[in-house]
Amino acid sequence: MPIRQRRPGGNRLRLRRLLPFLPLVLLLFLLPPLAALLLRRANSLGRRCLPPAAARLLLPDPSPRLNFAIVTLSDEGAGASQGRSFRGVLAASAWNKRAYAAAHGYDFAVLPTGAIDTSRPPSWSKILALRTHLHRHHWLFWNDADTLVTNPAIPLERILFSVIGHNDFHESPDLILTEDFSGVNAGMFFVRRSKWTESFLDRWWNQTSFIQFDSTKSGDNAALKYLIEHLSPEEMQAHVRIAKMQCLFNSYPWTPTWKPVLRLIFYLPTTWKGVYSDGDFMIHFAGVNDKQGWANKILTEIQTQR
Repeated sequence: MPIRQRRPGGNRLRLRRLLPFLPLVLLLFLLPPLAALLLRRANSLGRRCLPPAAARLLLPDPSPRLNFAIVTLSDEGAGASQGRSFRGVLAASAWNKRAYAAAHGYDFAVLPTGAIDTSRPPSWSKILALRTHLHRHHWLFWNDADTLVTNPAIPLERILFSVIGHNDFHESPDLILTEDFSGVNAGMFFVRRSKWTESFLDRWWNQTSFIQFDSTKSGDNAALKYLIEHLSPEEMQAHVRIAKMQCLFNSYPWTPTWKPVLRLIFYLPTTWKGVYSDGDFMIHFAGVNDKQGWANKILTEIQTQR
């Protein structure tokens, strides 16, 4: 069998053919760490989660002062089978939010494990927690367990004022949400004490066709999204507000993995509005597997900055 001889300069020819693609290869290699560095400094680069006017505005004192409660639930085993265990996160986040609530005169309520409806994934029980506490407070601020207050100097009243534009409780909408890549997010939101809110929570609970087990998704977020999308324009205008900037109270950490990188490339404005940056009010470890690791990292940073 004859031996094939190498063409002189064959390797150099192949290299020349690859040269036009070298900038793209370098970009893909350098983009994740560079993006992580820049996004973490989004606020210092000019992004404003809280509008400057709202940040400087002296809020008029409502009379009587409105009663707020931060509400969450306790189930450290939630998501464990999908690699997203809350174990070790709840204790840290509860301490973090309890301290914030005490500093601002808010109540802090945790739905105990025994009150969780075991016929559904635990995240559905947020609806039960809200129904339990709604009549006791003017506003409830729901937090998933995998969230932390990162800028305790920002009061809840200022966040609501920046979305609503006033602090008249009786003229306020009933549900304040943020949006991410998938639409409205059920991990962090405000509800106002009202008949409409009671009815909406009941409608949400009754969306049983969305319940999912053995998945990273429990179905409660999909049910909320469905209800919002099917509100009439009049009902939407009267009762619901969606914050223009997700990072106002629901920032997500950015990780240099393939899905966030693709979202950064194709959905840069959405990433910019929601990515966690130094100075943001809260961080939500949505979609993150190592929740305890992230929580420990952020808490260490907060302690270092003080």
